[in-house]
Amino acid sequence: MMTSKRGGVLYIGVTADLPARIMQHKHGKGSTFCRRYGLDRLVYAEPHAEIADAIAREKAMKAWKRPWKIEQIETGNPEWDDLFEQIH
Repeated sequence: MMTSKRGGVLYIGVTADLPARIMQHKHGKGSTFCRRYGLDRLVYAEPHAEIADAIAREKAMKAWKRPWKIEQIETGNPEWDDLFEQIH
């Protein structure tokens, strides 16, 4: 999940190369949605062995209510720190 700040707009997506995709967002070359809202902070990520599993999880999470998404973030990242350095 991407955001611009704690409690900000959230974006959920799937990629096969997370570090490269986050760099695109940080350089304003990510999705139109992320560019529009300035989403460049990675606050939550899950690895999946199979792309089909990742896509299914993405679809499920997109259907979640916002409080559920926030709870998911804050369980592992209570300060909403940018996790990019941990994966790069």
